[in-house]
Amino acid sequence: MKLGIVGLPNVGKSTLFNALTNAGAQSANYPFCTIEPNVGVVMVPDSRLDVLAEMYKPEKYTPAVIEFVDIAGLVKGASKGEGLGNKFLSHIREVDAIVHVVRCFENTDIIHVDGSINPIRDLETINFELILSDMEILERRIDAVKKAMKGDKTLASKLELFERVMKALEEGKSARSLDYDEEERAMISEVALLTIKPVIYAANISEDDLAGDLSDNQFYQSVLEFAKSEKSEVIPVCAGIEAEIAELDDDEKKMFLSDLGIEESGLDKLIKASYSLLGLISYLTAGPQEVRAWTITKGTKAPQAAGKIHSDFERGFIRAEIVAFDDLVACGTMTAAKEKGLVRSEGKEYVIADGDIVLFRFNV
Repeated sequence: MKLGIVGLPNVGKSTLFNALTNAGAQSANYPFCTIEPNVGVVMVPDSRLDVLAEMYKPEKYTPAVIEFVDIAGLVKGASKGEGLGNKFLSHIREVDAIVHVVRCFENTDIIHVDGSINPIRDLETINFELILSDMEILERRIDAVKKAMKGDKTLASKLELFERVMKALEEGKSARSLDYDEEERAMISEVALLTIKPVIYAANISEDDLAGDLSDNQFYQSVLEFAKSEKSEVIPVCAGIEAEIAELDDDEKKMFLSDLGIEESGLDKLIKASYSLLGLISYLTAGPQEVRAWTITKGTKAPQAAGKIHSDFERGFIRAEIVAFDDLVACGTMTAAKEKGLVRSEGKEYVIADGDIVLFRFNV
């Protein structure tokens, strides 16, 4: 669960990373102040854990987490090694998904690397470099498949897929803009393309826009249109405000957000969207020792979910005792939920649902 935060120099990328992680990444008004990637681990906000903590008063409180990587600012020519390009591309290959920060506000005090604010140009600058890198990699794979086909005609479908993706890249489209069936997705995942990685666009807006009507911000509206064309999501954030919020305790944060007229910080929305983007859910365990969220991929069956806690749980899996979060809260205690028949016993084929509260029974 590693997400890379990318963007042109001076779009608010490192400021946003600092707010996300309180990790103190270097942030300054000149390009390349972030050279080596900074890494921070961020808790996934989950109000269900807060409710369980009130019920059980546990010794430990352990939320799910996501790892964010602040990657060096990119410039034109990165795919050919310009600036810190090669280093940037190697770092981005290692992440599961991308948070692409794009500037959607005017401020003469903050230098833009291209001298003016144009979010679509900025997005296309980075996407173009990623596309060029992907084309180079895919071209080599196409050549390899063609050579292998002389002795293996079953590779025809793979060649057809690779050539379809190459055509899209040549037209300036990302690999993620195409539709794939399950078999095609497995084949294209072998190539480790940069533009197939899922993306969230973090539109960095001004403080005035945060409390105002974003329909008046043409920069933001243009990013929405761009994201729609490749089935990506846009989260509006004000990096400067988020940095202020990050310094507050929970009560102060609630008051600050209330004063701004918003219910949830942009960063909380971004973290939740990132978690969802990767197809992740949480099941919960609760008791006086610990309340905890365990991260699994959607569709995970009970034994494999148990293995997240300990390999012995998966190896010796007998059954999972499960109650839905809402049912437990409504009943007040696990005992009351059992008396009402709301605690289910599920076997090896059960697919864990988001928010299931689970007790695994096992024997090794």
